[in-house]
Amino acid sequence: MDDVLRNLSEVIEARRKSDPNKSYVSSLFASGIDGILKKVGEEATELVLAGKGGDKNAVVYEAADLWFHSVVLLKYFDLEVSDVLAELERRSGTSGIEEKANRQK
Repeated sequence: MDDVLRNLSEVIEARRKSDPNKSYVSSLFASGIDGILKKVGEEATELVLAGKGGDKNAVVYEAADLWFHSVVLLKYFDLEVSDVLAELERRSGTSGIEEKANRQK
């Protein structure tokens, strides 16, 4: 499963410095952090609305859009999908309540 995300990350990195007029990914980077964050926010909202609507196909579609744009955000900060996977692994076996309490310390 993480191979798909790793491959996506590699494609995003490869297209990062392309011509913004020919590459959607490049156009996102050209819009700067504010443009990328705006797009992540839009996609998160669309996922929430899809969930509220109850259409499973729409939820999958919008989740894919959010993940894509989240990987763009990671790459903006020179982070990797593996960084997020490592954090999820670190949290594995810890209750959500406990993990949240630990963040507040």
